[in-house]
Amino acid sequence: MPTKSVIVGSAVGLHARPAALISEAAGELDSEVTIGMPGGDPVDASSALMIMTLGAAKGDTVEVSGDNEADVDTIAAMVEKDLDA
Repeated sequence: MPTKSVIVGSAVGLHARPAALISEAAGELDSEVTIGMPGGDPVDASSALMIMTLGAAKGDTVEVSGDNEADVDTIAAMVEKDLDA
């Protein structure tokens, strides 16, 4: 399963707006993608509420995983951006 470690880029972390944008994009993908804190349980990237439960702040490292490497790269790139700008 492809996994990519990325640093959260949004100033507010993975909170409401960034989580909503990420979950919307993940919901449109053909495969399931998860996001998790290292050592923690991953959550479904297509659920904004589940993403927010991670409590990931700006600068935190999260792991994005899934069955399709291109989909993992897509969501990982979004996590790295400041989506609250």
